[in-house]
Amino acid sequence: MTETAMNQRPAPTTFQSAAQEVESLRGLTPAGVQATATLSARRWLVLALNLVTLGALLLGLGRVLGAGGWTVTDVVILIAFLFGAPWTVLGFWNALIGLWLLHGADDGLDQVAPFAADGEAATPIAIRTAILMTLRNEDPERAFRRLRVVKDSVEATGEGPWFDYFVLSDTSDAAVAAAEDRLAAQWANEIGATSRLTYRRRTDNAGFKAGNVRDFCERWGDRYEVMLPLDADSVMSGDAIVKLARMMQAHPKLGILQSLVVGMPSRSAFARIFQFGMRQGMRPYTMGSAWWVGDCGPFWGHNAMVRIAPFRDECHLPVLPGEGPLSGAVMSHDQVEATLMRRAGYEVRVLPQEMGSWEENPPTMLEFAKRDLRWCLGNLQYLKLLDLPGLKPMSRFQLVWAILMFLGLPAWTLMIALLPVKAIEDAGIAGYPSGLAASLYVLFFAMYLSPKLAGFIDILLTRGGTRRYGGTGRFIASALIEIIFAFLQGAVSTFRTTLFMVGLAFGRARIGWNGQSRDAHALSFATAFAGLWPHLLFGLYIFGALMLLSPTVLLWSLPLTAGYVLAIPFAMLTALPALGRWFAQSGLCGIPEDFDPPVELLAIANRPAIANEASR
Repeated sequence: MTETAMNQRPAPTTFQSAAQEVESLRGLTPAGVQATATLSARRWLVLALNLVTLGALLLGLGRVLGAGGWTVTDVVILIAFLFGAPWTVLGFWNALIGLWLLHGADDGLDQVAPFAADGEAATPIAIRTAILMTLRNEDPERAFRRLRVVKDSVEATGEGPWFDYFVLSDTSDAAVAAAEDRLAAQWANEIGATSRLTYRRRTDNAGFKAGNVRDFCERWGDRYEVMLPLDADSVMSGDAIVKLARMMQAHPKLGILQSLVVGMPSRSAFARIFQFGMRQGMRPYTMGSAWWVGDCGPFWGHNAMVRIAPFRDECHLPVLPGEGPLSGAVMSHDQVEATLMRRAGYEVRVLPQEMGSWEENPPTMLEFAKRDLRWCLGNLQYLKLLDLPGLKPMSRFQLVWAILMFLGLPAWTLMIALLPVKAIEDAGIAGYPSGLAASLYVLFFAMYLSPKLAGFIDILLTRGGTRRYGGTGRFIASALIEIIFAFLQGAVSTFRTTLFMVGLAFGRARIGWNGQSRDAHALSFATAFAGLWPHLLFGLYIFGALMLLSPTVLLWSLPLTAGYVLAIPFAMLTALPALGRWFAQSGLCGIPEDFDPPVELLAIANRPAIANEASR
């Protein structure tokens, strides 16, 4: 079934409801779960901690840079540091606060998510939820298998009748579209009640995924209170979905409730190492961030409950004007939708708990880069959205912060590129503060690694924590592997993003929206070289120049610069299926689901997309 028409609704004219005004007078957030004064005090505290820390770092860096008198190079490095350091500093404080909430406070979760207890209540579900899976030229068998497992898991909770399922396709490939239609028809026939499953494919893909979801809201949104968007690689347990639905039901002014999404077991070495590190660092970092962000939280576009009426009526995304790469449909739509939802008087919250919400990660360095560059372009589009009227100050900060996340990357590349120049300028300076320079370097590295280190400490302090990762020895070995990986991967990603942003500045870089490769596969030398030869060239410049000018500086720079010259073999090695199989067999960089897989992930591995599919 293919439908293209879309009903049009008038744009919203007000941003604050009467209910929000009442809660504001009571000094509470719109959902009534937290005092606004408490959140305000936390935000001022975090701001002060970050400014003091950043100021101390700048003071120390200024003493090092100006040791022999200030030059143009010194000024450029200091300015670049101002763009690159804030993200690291905030990450440090988020991780530290999160670690304290997890292990130093008795009521850490209550402080962060006072609504979470409602998910554990035995309250029957009384609101209707639409579970959506959005597709665009994805493997239909894989996608339908995942959605089927989600439905079976929800049905097992006994609350199944309150949930309906939608497959929303933007597929342009005729063969893939035909397979989607066949699988949808077979599944609907198996269910019996055709109203429980709706398949719709758009021929006009305006707005990409955001437009796809908006089309759903305009057509079917009146039938449901909330929706749960899923990507083609998403899986959620029925227990997690029902808990989130109960929280939304208990608090009608919760507009978006984002679950913590973790990686799925993988046979790709790249994906295994990447998601092992993300799994540890995510919990303290998100816990600390949610403590002060509060009701202006993030939205990652999937695996989250969204209240349909305010989303449909108040979260209209503008089409960005102009002809350049930053024009057109908003790519990173989710964070903009979060700010508009909060503007409409509804809270946007994240629940920083591992609760049965999964996604797949890219299997190779090059696939990871494609995803990263799409996010980069989307976040930089926020430059055209900073003047949106009526946004909360914290929501506006979220957009600025998302921009700075990527603006900081070319700043770091510039600082590294200037290392040889700085080595020439500093040669022979009497009384150079080498001790201060080394101390700042080590301190900043510790801050850079703090989310990972906080995650490792969290697991080590949690009773039975390392057992979930295959034992203490395997966990520590995996942590060491991941730290080395993070430095190499960070160099590759930073330089690739820098090149992309240079192209953006000249209007030459564009990113499409299409299906993603999700299975482990090898990279040939030709493919890796074609994508990463600029990294090698840049690395040879840094290594060659520093080897001649200052081997000591080269040695100290290795954590930052080794990734450039090793980019091609690094990408090929981490993509090797044989290495991935060895990691899986040895349990290295395994996540808890590798050692104790939940029934949902076992079902994905063991069943076809449709029950009678195997007999075709």
